[in-house]
Amino acid sequence: MTAPHPDTLTALRDLTRTFAAERDWQQFHTPKNLAMALSVEVAELVEHFQWLPTGALDELDERKREGVRHELADVLLYLVQLADKMDVDLREAALEKMRMNGEKYPAARVKGDARKYDEY
Repeated sequence: MTAPHPDTLTALRDLTRTFAAERDWQQFHTPKNLAMALSVEVAELVEHFQWLPTGALDELDERKREGVRHELADVLLYLVQLADKMDVDLREAALEKMRMNGEKYPAARVKGDARKYDEY
């Protein structure tokens, strides 16, 4: 068996486990607390786009882009930790959800249409 590539979600999960263990933070990383922290980080991400016409890259200065990058990292880190606590393989869950979405939103039927699946 080969070691996981250092850029995998598994490697990131292992880094977050080590980081928390070194600080004795596992006691605080309950599913509820991680879900709440994830929600806070998503709100901080959204704040960077507040009041912009579309949030397109050209509407963000370098400081805002850096803020978005850091908040995206926080969201990912909490998501990985929550998935770990819930014993969810994020990659497999994402692939499963993409398959489900493909069935719910067949390209030939919904191309160019932003309505929800139960509206067409």
